[in-house]
Amino acid sequence: MGLRVMPVRLTNCGTRPYSLNGHPAVRVLDAERAPLAVTVKRGSAGIATLANFDAAPRPLTLQPQQYAEFQLVWRNTVAASNKAPDNGRFLDIAPLPGRPRLTVPADLDLGTTGKLGVAPWSPAPDAAPSSP
Repeated sequence: MGLRVMPVRLTNCGTRPYSLNGHPAVRVLDAERAPLAVTVKRGSAGIATLANFDAAPRPLTLQPQQYAEFQLVWRNTVAASNKAPDNGRFLDIAPLPGRPRLTVPADLDLGTTGKLGVAPWSPAPDAAPSSP
């Protein structure tokens, strides 16, 4: 089926609380860090039915050294024979629109579907951010 799910974790490395609410802004980049023509949508984006991907976002406040995560979903499906598969090598992420962006290494074998779903921020399974 080629279904892929990847968590991405954000740690508050600062000295003050850090608030999150909603979905991060994500762009997929190639090996040269150029943007790929990938449609990034909030939630599961019709890729698969997955728990929590289409849940309503909840506000989170991370104290120093606490962390939260969001998940990405895609399919490595090659449906178009006239298009080369997209292979993302980096993610360009803003925790929320308007916040500073960070580029991190990633390995996304997106096939030719050109779609990526993004879940909202949530407490990491082994962390407990406080509610505002």
